[in-house]
Amino acid sequence: MVSVKRLVVDVLTPHDPPLAEFTADLADVGSLEGVTGSLIELDAEVQNVKLTVAGPGVGVEEIESEIETLGGTVHSVDQVACGDRVVEDRPTPQDR
Repeated sequence: MVSVKRLVVDVLTPHDPPLAEFTADLADVGSLEGVTGSLIELDAEVQNVKLTVAGPGVGVEEIESEIETLGGTVHSVDQVACGDRVVEDRPTPQDR
């Protein structure tokens, strides 16, 4: 089975815990090398966040479970990178 190296998810989170704490708590899961949390939209009660998770073997179900434990809800999985290395997206004519 090929391991997941990078996972990008769109998440709805409460304001508490704050984004920095939410991201740091998620970074403690499994064998992750890092997590980046980016605020996309802020509402009076919730915030929409893009989370990028990277590591040698990202456990997708484990990440989704921890997001829910922290009070978040996964809206969508927006990117998954698998294999021996992460292949970066490059613009193609279809993107224009």
